[in-house]
Amino acid sequence: MKVRGHIRDLLAFRGLVPRRKQRIASAPALARDTDPMNELAQCLHPRQQHMTVAAVTDETATTKTFRLVADAQSGTRELSYFRPGQYLSLKVDVGGVGITRPYSISSAPAQALGPDGFYEITVRRKPDGFLTTSMWANWQVGTTVRSSGPCGFFYHDPLRDSGRIVGLAGGSGITPFRSMARAIVQGDMDAQLLLLQGSSDENDIVFDRELSELAREAPDLLRVVHVLSCENPSKPDCERGFLTADLIRQYAGHGDNSFFVCGPPAMYEFVERQLAVLGVPRRRIRREVFGESQDVTRLAGYPAEAADKTFRLTVHVGETTVQAPARATETVLVALERARVVPPSECRSGECGFCRTRVVAGEVYVREEGDGRRAADRRFGYIHPCASYPLTDLEVTIARST
Repeated sequence: MKVRGHIRDLLAFRGLVPRRKQRIASAPALARDTDPMNELAQCLHPRQQHMTVAAVTDETATTKTFRLVADAQSGTRELSYFRPGQYLSLKVDVGGVGITRPYSISSAPAQALGPDGFYEITVRRKPDGFLTTSMWANWQVGTTVRSSGPCGFFYHDPLRDSGRIVGLAGGSGITPFRSMARAIVQGDMDAQLLLLQGSSDENDIVFDRELSELAREAPDLLRVVHVLSCENPSKPDCERGFLTADLIRQYAGHGDNSFFVCGPPAMYEFVERQLAVLGVPRRRIRREVFGESQDVTRLAGYPAEAADKTFRLTVHVGETTVQAPARATETVLVALERARVVPPSECRSGECGFCRTRVVAGEVYVREEGDGRRAADRRFGYIHPCASYPLTDLEVTIARST
């Protein structure tokens, strides 16, 4: 959508009613068999998508890109369109346990269109990662995958954001920016992107050659600056260290910028302090969903005395009641997954609200930056299990899935 100005946008509504009357007058007398708006909504926001792995590409020693295409035999004929920066919530069975994990789409929206469209997700393997270890061992060409439709709010909105984006990426946090960069260079996104890409060393840079080629193709729209944290980087024209306030100011200046941040949790904490030094207002900062905290005991307000405890979780689903252990340092959602009693979930960050669950008894810790609940939910005892940690024995009620 292109914003042309308040007056021109308001004047455009003058012709709205006459055009609507013309369409009504020319409409057929017979009612439609289907609702085109519901069909469009289902196309743009499918409850689930069935896909097949079409290609696997090694980006670095620890990072792979999986190309996913529609699996027509399972009911998905074409993939849903998305905004650059959105993610897919994968629905995967690992060892008999159904789990969900969000991964940013790293391909451009235009590449998803048509019967030959595809998504790409770029995943970094974690040594102790529950899903990534399984993906590395089992995902190959032909593997079937199930996911949500595109989700999330980490995208550029011209009504909300500046036309000048400063992207602050750490490690595999580069993935949504690759999608944005492609969309900008292809003319599908009206913005400029300055990308400060933080990596540990030269061998750890994801999409190095591709982003460099895009920047050469459209230097007025895209600029990429590499920031390496290793001791003696050999890559020419790179910065050394971290994404500090001085470095951000050096490249971004003092203009009217919107700052988009994506990377590991520790990076969020560091970068937010740097943006605070620069006096950037919160309305100008966009963050990708956090994901579950790697060490909840480090977060402000977490009671240290609870860290080594395991509590009893009692779950009511309709007339069924299940009990399971719940570790204080893992989210309630993880305990529910182990018990094989899982509410719908997408973001695993407390943002989307799909896993909304009512607490009957007990207490939880909810990290401030991951508390996406409405005020009414906080008042009446609802939690988002993906961002809540048990502090006592806990009793919850999950709505029966439809």
